[in-house]
Amino acid sequence: MLLIEGNGIKKYYGDRLIFNLDNLKIYAEDRIGIVGRNGVGKTTLMNILSGRIQPDEGLVKCHGSISYISQLEEPICKETTQEIASTFKIRAIWSEHMSGGEKTRFKIADALTNNSSILFADEPTSNVDMDGITLIEEMFQGYKGALLLVSHDRNFLDTLCNKILEIENGMIKVYSGNYSDYKDQKIQQRQRAELEYNEYIKEKKRLEGVVHQTKDKVKSIKRAPKRMGSSEARLHKMGGQKAKTNLERMAKNVEKRIEHLEVKEKPKELPGIKLNMLEGDRLYSKIIVEGENLNKSFGKKKLFKSARFHIKNGSKVALIGPNGCGKSTLIKMITENDESIKIAQGAKLGYFNQDLNILNANRTILENVMEESIYPEHLARTLLASLLFKEDDVHKKIHVLSGGERVKVSFAMILLQDINLLVLDEPTNYMDIDGLEAIEGALKNYEQTILFVSHDRHFVDEVADHVLAIENQKIIMFTGNYSEYLNSKDKDQCKQDEEVQMRKIILKNRLSEVISKLSMPSKEDDVAQLDIEYYQILGELKMLPK
Repeated sequence: MLLIEGNGIKKYYGDRLIFNLDNLKIYAEDRIGIVGRNGVGKTTLMNILSGRIQPDEGLVKCHGSISYISQLEEPICKETTQEIASTFKIRAIWSEHMSGGEKTRFKIADALTNNSSILFADEPTSNVDMDGITLIEEMFQGYKGALLLVSHDRNFLDTLCNKILEIENGMIKVYSGNYSDYKDQKIQQRQRAELEYNEYIKEKKRLEGVVHQTKDKVKSIKRAPKRMGSSEARLHKMGGQKAKTNLERMAKNVEKRIEHLEVKEKPKELPGIKLNMLEGDRLYSKIIVEGENLNKSFGKKKLFKSARFHIKNGSKVALIGPNGCGKSTLIKMITENDESIKIAQGAKLGYFNQDLNILNANRTILENVMEESIYPEHLARTLLASLLFKEDDVHKKIHVLSGGERVKVSFAMILLQDINLLVLDEPTNYMDIDGLEAIEGALKNYEQTILFVSHDRHFVDEVADHVLAIENQKIIMFTGNYSEYLNSKDKDQCKQDEEVQMRKIILKNRLSEVISKLSMPSKEDDVAQLDIEYYQILGELKMLPK
């Protein structure tokens, strides 16, 4: 069933064309992820397709009801049922005092209860912890209707989408499949473009060689020798001129063939960062950060109770856990030298803060990163180029940058300082996928110690080789990446489930025996004791997980 039609859509900011969409049809079964760098117009396109704003040119027709989940706007309905609130783990009434993750989940719950035929979701995983993201995925998978979403969470796009809409250089293109399929298609496109470019250059060089050789032959046609008679010289000259004319004609024809070759542009180099040279003094302690007997409370809420952890030298450690469990608190304890935390002697800590308060808004990108840099400007420019700030971009003032761009500048600023221990609190917030992958590559190549907090599952899985998980006021240490950690938890859960099922079988068998004896007690049976045991078994069965 066709739900949205878009034809000849154009949107401008001043004289600049943001995007141009010739034709788009959205059907009921479509699950479309919208991707592109910060500032290309992803949210603007969503607003146009949903009828919230009008295009400068073109027409959009909608044939169904719409729900819209916005990053910034409050939900339409500020009260939900207790059942839905319980499912989404939120309060039933909207409050400004909710956490960012709770607000996002409330908006999603509100949108899903409208039973609309089209759902638009702008960054629906923003500020949501990993468990919350999994819950949202499940809810969206059960949604009956067309889904259009903007997200920088690659796992989220992989799980939900059957199409990817890309905005790049003002043009819009739709790819079949999820995000991984889209990336594969982009790689294939690049490989084809490189092949076509190389073939073009090869053929152009071959033809240019033919022209060069032909012109050399023209120059080599000699004048008649002096000893020849006039009539003989005239015949020689006529033959030479004829050959020369033929060769010149041939050279011009080949030059025309060069002019008519279909020009193939060289594909742009893919950005990448190598940080082996951006390293401060090496640390030689086996353990870089260590916490023993950690206890922390805020009012009646206890975050840590006799918790302990350590971080090994050279490890890349992801700190994970649900919203409000104490991740940022632990980071703060480490960066502010809490007395219960030991940090290796000689450690020089670089700290990325979610507030981005290390940046001077009135100075340029280059001025900010060079302020405390121990490296020369050319190296800073190389790093910034790898983070997609190229040429004159480095002279932009911070106050004109998007949130994602500011994150990248802060990241560069910290890396260029004299550090050997990197601590990052949510470095992936506000970041587009290109920026995410650039920073991801940088951290994977970084050879010193990293501790970071992120709710981006793909990012955590790619970067971390150790996991610190905050659970029940304790800190669980795991060696391995995030996928291995999840597999380990699944195995533990399976083992627990098996133990529960075995306990249920034992209890039910015993219950049958007790009921049989209560029905027909023998002289040896203590009926009163059997009656007590009967209720004890029922109570234990009730307490066991279903």
